[in-house]
Amino acid sequence: MRQLWLDLGNTRLKYWITEADQLLQHGAELHLQSPADLLLGLVHSFKSLSIAKIGISSVLDATNNARVCQILAILNAPIHIAKVHAEFAGLSCGYDEPKQLGIDRWLQVLAVAQPEQNFCVVGCGTALTIDLTQGMQHLGGYILPNLYLQRDALIQNTKGIKIPDSAFAELTPGRNTADGVHHGILLGLISSIEKILQHTPRQLILTGGDAALFAQHLQAYHPKIETDLLLKGLQHYTATV
Repeated sequence: MRQLWLDLGNTRLKYWITEADQLLQHGAELHLQSPADLLLGLVHSFKSLSIAKIGISSVLDATNNARVCQILAILNAPIHIAKVHAEFAGLSCGYDEPKQLGIDRWLQVLAVAQPEQNFCVVGCGTALTIDLTQGMQHLGGYILPNLYLQRDALIQNTKGIKIPDSAFAELTPGRNTADGVHHGILLGLISSIEKILQHTPRQLILTGGDAALFAQHLQAYHPKIETDLLLKGLQHYTATV
């Protein structure tokens, strides 16, 4: 039975095709604020795959979600859109108002939470998100601007200084403006994660596009990189709902 999994984020549409827990195909594309239009161009290629089940993680509003479902109806497969619950599959949400928690963060926590373990789940994506768990209790978390958002904000608000794109790699003091900016931003985010782990020691899980970069500087905490953590959470969600 082939299954289609969709992650409809603020800037990108990601998809996975699986069969019997094997990944057959995957992709990610910028949707330029029009994910439904992008999906419209992809759905015909999905139709030839005989999809039997569709799972969706979406940060879109109700109107756009409805349009997405209309487009996917051509596949003649049941559609499951994940939602944040106060309690689900034994996992309790740490937010006072669960609906305010991002679905991506909820699914990532759902993917790893275990009764006898405590985790720090860091999503290295459009924002840097940090979520803490204690057993099957989500404790809440933190949201910080990621590397590139911080750099862009600094460029916009610094007159007369040009900051070219450079690799975020080192934590050493910068010997020019570009390195000072890049090393400083990375140091700030790494230090934030370290402070949290020092205060409440727990297993560190990294996911998202910059997970490997952060892992290089957090080796003392034995980080585990989970490439498709949201997918795992979405699969768990649809198997339980």
